[in-house]
Formats: sequence, C-alpha cells, structure tokens
Amino acid sequence: MSDLTKRDAAHSWHPYTQHGVDRDPLPVVGAHKATLVLEDGRELIDAISSWWACLHGHGTPELVAAMHAQAETLDHVLFAGATHEPAVRLAEELIAVAPGGLNRVFYSDNGSTAVEVALKMAYHAQVHAGEPERTVFLALEGSYHGDTFGAMAISDRVPFFEPYEPFLFDVRRVPPDADALCAALAENEGRVAALVVEPLVQGAAGMRMHDASFLRAAREACTAAGAFFIADEVMTGFGRTGALFACERASVSPDLMCIAKGITGGMIPLAATLATERLFEAFLHTDRSRFFPHGHTWTANPIACAVALASLELCRANDVPARLSAIGTRIANGVADLAHDERVLDLRSLGGIVALDLQPPAGEATGYLASIAPKLRAAAVERGVLLRPLGNVLYAIPPACTTDGECDTIARVMCELVRGL
Repeated sequence: MSDLTKRDAAHSWHPYTQHGVDRDPLPVVGAHKATLVLEDGRELIDAISSWWACLHGHGTPELVAAMHAQAETLDHVLFAGATHEPAVRLAEELIAVAPGGLNRVFYSDNGSTAVEVALKMAYHAQVHAGEPERTVFLALEGSYHGDTFGAMAISDRVPFFEPYEPFLFDVRRVPPDADALCAALAENEGRVAALVVEPLVQGAAGMRMHDASFLRAAREACTAAGAFFIADEVMTGFGRTGALFACERASVSPDLMCIAKGITGGMIPLAATLATERLFEAFLHTDRSRFFPHGHTWTANPIACAVALASLELCRANDVPARLSAIGTRIANGVADLAHDERVLDLRSLGGIVALDLQPPAGEATGYLASIAPKLRAAAVERGVLLRPLGNVLYAIPPACTTDGECDTIARVMCELVRGL
C-alpha cells in the first residue's frame, strides 16, 4: 500500500465503493491526454474517461487557459438576480447546437441535479396546466439517472436504491419497445407527467443499446399522451454516440434535455437542463409564487461556463463526434474476434463506446455486483489500462485524444481479460 492510499484509508469515503473489500484505490498523482500517472510512476490509459467525463483528454491546454483567464476576471457570482457573459454566451451556444425546440438553459452542478431539475419542471408544469394528477413517471427497465431522490426514483431500484424505496415516488418501467410504452401510457392515461430515457445507450445498466426508432416512437407517443419527453444525455452527450447529442442521431427533439459530464470536457463540474419555451412560459407569470423553486450556490459558475465554452469550441474544431466514432471503430475491430468466443454473450458498439457482456465463471452471479468485475479491473491495471467493468459488462469509452496505438492496447487488453477467464 502506497503512502497516499494509507492516508486515504484514514479519512476518505469513496463513491460506489465497499470499503470492507476495496481497500486499495489507485494513487493517482498526475494526468495528461489519455494517461493517468500513479504514485509509483506507472502510467495507465484512461479507457473510461474517468467516469465518462474526460472528453478531450486530461490537462487539455485550451481548457486550462480558459479556466485561468476567467478566474482572473470573475471567479463566481450568484445567478439569482445577476448574470454574466460566460453563462449567457454558453446558453446561446448550447441552444444553437441542441435539438430543435429547446430554447432555455437552467444551470446546475452535476448530472443527477440536472435530472432532478427536469423532473421538477415536468411535474410542476403539469400542475400549472391544471393537471396535478399527473404524478406518474415512466422510465426504461435498468435505468440509472443519478443519486438524488428524484433521480433515484426513476432509476431501477436494484442493485443501488432498494433501501430508499419508502421515499421514492411512483415510476412505471418499460423496455425500449414502442408497444410496451404505448401500453403503459394507455394504462396510466391522464396520469403520466413524463417519460425519462437515456437515448440510445443506458450507461450504468451495462451500456445497453436500443434503436433510434424506439426514441422516435416514444416522442410521438408522449406528445399524443400529453406527457413530457425527457432525454438524459449526461453520458451520451457531446459526441459519445457519434453525434453531438444522441437525440440528434435519432432525429428527435425532447421537451427537456439533461447534460453534464462532457460539457466542460471533464475539467470542472457543471450541468444544465435545456427546456422548451413552452415549459419556461408555464412558470412565467405576474404572480411571484409561480416561479421555479430550484437553485444551487454554484449555478452557472463563470469559470465552469468559460471552460464549457472552450470545450464546445474544441468539439467543433476537432469534430469530436467523428473522432470518437473512429476510436470506437478501431477498438471494436480490435475485439471483433471475441464475438465468436463462448465467454462473450453480446458484443456491441456505438460511436466511441464498445461493450461486451461476459459469461461469468460457473457459480458466479451476473449483474453490477458480479465478483468478476474487480478481478477484471485489477487485471487491466496490471496491463496498463484503467477499465471499470459494470459487473459482467466490460466496456471502453476513452477520450477523443486517444491515439491509434492506445486504442490497440485497449483492445488487446480487453481480449486478454476475456481469454483469461
């Protein structure tokens, strides 16, 4: 155990970590491009973009420069009753590239709060429209949308949130199937506030992928049923699926879209919920009590907004969606032979995401808590690659700066892990 991990063990409490088992976190002391540097000098390829957030690479000079410049000008100011250039310009830029119909930007801190904002907006707008009975939300089976209470409610209870069941509101779950969705809407006619989906890829569920045709059918069904369509693009946004937003790839326009992670290239926390003008106007009134009751101290932090603007410019200049697609294609080609391996149940890719379901050894469980996951992670680190399997799902989602050689290494290590089972 390194000196850093010893000190960490005394006081730190890590996310999604069972400290009774996982006692040795990686002691990371530096990072550059797609590389993490450990305390002992070892280097790892960050094949999961540090929880899907690091979009361009670590230490991207343009983002660092934007951070420094903004910090010297305006570090922070409240966004209630005040405004500033980085937030206004970022809102303009986001609306310019977002799916059509989205016209308002509500800033927050992280993906979970962006979702929380969308849920509150959707239900509260239904109340303002005279339909307070619309208390049911629809979500996909296996969904995950964050760890705050609203986000937990629309996420699958297993394996994360069963202990909180008494505090979670009513949610009906459907597979990504148009007929099943229409049946759920019919069964709950007049009672559905909104449908929430991770478009095209359900991340924490194990990089489950569904067809764009389902999203188009869902958009039509929600409109017909008077329910809002919420797209959670926290993971899929900013090029991960091969388009700037997954909704764009599916040719759908949501009523609300949640973005975070890649919005700042993973450099600094920021999130946003984009909404239609119709939703904004549901709260627009001379009665001050009809305002939208939500806010955060760090809403629209100027430094974060400035970094997000620089990141968005890099997305355009470097055609990040195309670059990520090329990375995904190269890794997918490198692991293509695994499709014929009896230990691989499903091999799939989309944009910059490559994933495969593994058949665990006899007697071992599948799912997020499968004991195979930490073994695979440790074996990958030994080979110089950071992978964090979602249970028995092994996947890669590296940053846009990942070189061909690094892609080949990621693919080779994934193959070695599978063949070593």
